Amino acid sequence: MSNIVSFRSRRLQVGLGQAALIEGFASMRRQPDDVYWLKENAELLGILSATKPTCAVADLAPYLPLYETICERLRFFPQYYRFLLSICLDLEDLGMPGQNGEMLCNHVAAAGLVQAEVSDLQRAETRRLLARRGIGGAVGQGALGARLHRFIDRSTTFAIPNRKAAYELTHIVFYLSEYGARDPQISEAAVTSLEYAGLLAFLDQNIDLLAEVCIALRFAGERPSPIWEGAIKDTQDALQPVDNAGLPLEDACHEYLVTGWAQHVAGRPAFTQQVPQGSLRFAQRARPEGVLRQMSETLFGMTALRDGDWQHMRGHIWPDLDVAGHQLLQNAERSTDKFDSFFEKFARTASV
Repeated sequence: MSNIVSFRSRRLQVGLGQAALIEGFASMRRQPDDVYWLKENAELLGILSATKPTCAVADLAPYLPLYETICERLRFFPQYYRFLLSICLDLEDLGMPGQNGEMLCNHVAAAGLVQAEVSDLQRAETRRLLARRGIGGAVGQGALGARLHRFIDRSTTFAIPNRKAAYELTHIVFYLSEYGARDPQISEAAVTSLEYAGLLAFLDQNIDLLAEVCIALRFAGERPSPIWEGAIKDTQDALQPVDNAGLPLEDACHEYLVTGWAQHVAGRPAFTQQVPQGSLRFAQRARPEGVLRQMSETLFGMTALRDGDWQHMRGHIWPDLDVAGHQLLQNAERSTDKFDSFFEKFARTASV
């Protein structure tokens, strides 16, 4: 993967139905007293704020009742302060008139709400949010910054299937880079971590995670594999916003958002589907099967006979895959020059 450091901002052009998309998330999926409403709307507004679309104040009107009561909500629901603070700051940055964000930041800092966090990732998110209104230091500063970099620099962690660790990796890069606004100043080891996480996501056909990896790589000034970004484009094209209250709410909502965001960050058209009015759901075609589980089962079954040499082990894994699996594995091999080093760690041959 080639280094192409660039932090130029591009405005997202949501050609078909930005207002309907906002209305759908704000009013047509869940109620604001549902924590999943907070999560989904924080994700939508975070992506819109990061991609800087042309956004009329009227488009944000569905959020006005929440915005007007957000100070009281945070006082009564301090356990959700990161969601509420993120939503408030993004609304203001998108054009919502008001200064509630500064008041909330001052309250969060004075109340020491970050002290309720046990996760460095959540501390980093809080630091990033407060810094947006000039409170505190940058995410990468001090002891917290050192711990974040130490975590993402340990590439071996991300060559082993662990979705929680992989999502933490991508979000750390998001926070360090201010969602693409600045150079996150990550090491070559951390770039390798992202590539390993991307390989696992591709082998598993977890396009949601793969999209986050590609966004993080671009924020770090790297060009992700065209094979990976092609899979992301295919997934975004296959996702369809529909008005269908019969579909479950556990739909492809996040995948729709993050693959569209990845398309935008790559400089390609994003969120081009028509968004209907009504009970917004996100339908998708059946996703391709991954090969990660079968590869793991084959390796585990070999016990002491397995080794970390991909050229040797390839012949043991190949017969256990079908034709589609062969094509997927070949694409994974072609997608990076780090496949052999990835597999050496993925094989887990060290004795206990």
